[in-house]
Amino acid sequence: MSLITLGINHKTAPLELRERLAFTPQSLPEALSSLKKLKHVEEASILSTCNRTELYCVTSEDNDQQIIQWFSQFHGLDVNLIKEHLYTYTHEETIRHAMEVASGLDSMVLGEPQIAGQMKDAYALANEHGTIGQLLGKLFQRAFAVSKQVRTDTDIGSSPVSVAFAAVSLAKQIFGDLTQTTVLLVGAGETIELAARHLHSQGVGNIIIANRSVERAQILADEFNGKAISLQHISDHLHRSDIVISSTASPLPIIGKGTVERALKQRKHQPIFMVDLAVPRDVEPEVSELDDVYLYSVDDLQSVIEENMENRQQAAQQASEIIDVQVQHFLEWQRSLGSVDIIAQIRQNTQDISNDVLYKAKKQLAAGQRAEEVLDYLAYTLTNKFLHQPSTKLRQASQEDRDDVLDIARDLFLKSNVADEPDKSNK
Repeated sequence: MSLITLGINHKTAPLELRERLAFTPQSLPEALSSLKKLKHVEEASILSTCNRTELYCVTSEDNDQQIIQWFSQFHGLDVNLIKEHLYTYTHEETIRHAMEVASGLDSMVLGEPQIAGQMKDAYALANEHGTIGQLLGKLFQRAFAVSKQVRTDTDIGSSPVSVAFAAVSLAKQIFGDLTQTTVLLVGAGETIELAARHLHSQGVGNIIIANRSVERAQILADEFNGKAISLQHISDHLHRSDIVISSTASPLPIIGKGTVERALKQRKHQPIFMVDLAVPRDVEPEVSELDDVYLYSVDDLQSVIEENMENRQQAAQQASEIIDVQVQHFLEWQRSLGSVDIIAQIRQNTQDISNDVLYKAKKQLAAGQRAEEVLDYLAYTLTNKFLHQPSTKLRQASQEDRDDVLDIARDLFLKSNVADEPDKSNK
């Protein structure tokens, strides 16, 4: 079985392509089922975030072309359009990549913690729909453990650097004092919650949270003395908003150019700072054409993020060393799987022989044969039956000058026995 990872991320593909190749929460169950049905695909999981879409698979053949074809067809895109933006990892590369992703080493924001939670969600969904098995299950579990170790043993998460933090930092640069501003947060997920915390710590004046579920928005709004509204009421509050930060899973834009134009008129063209952290985008790209609107996407935040990276570089190197060790541990575990079936067969064969000889010994006792004679029969017969096939194979190996086989047999059957002999030096 081979591990394969295929995907795109913020380093290999522009935002326009990433949003076309993203999976919505609603489409993921169907996608998982469809991917798992491909010939040679034994296990499958899909990780889809604003910065990456990745397919993790276990296949019976090293053939990623059918998966690439499936990926393009599922999204209705020409395969040639996406091929140059794809990366593919196999075997050890896949193991390392999964651990790096979970630890935040492959993120736009080095060491950001949200990706570990997103990977856990991807794992849970695949597990729920029965598309994940022993190999991928072990890989994800090991990746989560490595992520935890990296955050415990290094300073990778010591400074508050994230996409949400970058958005708030940029807002602070533009407005200076945030205490007199009103912020509209669209969505109620982890990224928006993090943005709300950063804004609250900066003493922002008013927070409005819009979400499809008003109840969920209200829970978050209550924590920051804010106001909760539905997505349908965004247009009623947009003119009050100096800052808009959006991050939802909507497949279509939520805020259109016309809505923003009307809000600007009501504001008498007082500028609005907008940050769209969603993929696909929540704000129509045409909004950037309007005067008095400063619209930033996740890609635009890169320069802001880079300013906060220096103190994480050394921690990233330490994290890489941890991952090096854990990759080898995973490979050792994977190699050990080859012996599991053999050991089970040996045990079953040995048990069958023992049961057969024991049955005959009990019949002899029942017939009145002396116990000492039955015990001798039992020991002699078991020894002969257990060693018959190994002895035959060893004689054959000796005739063929197979010293490697003889060395393995010596290691298996003699060295441990010698070590187990009682110490006679004091007798």
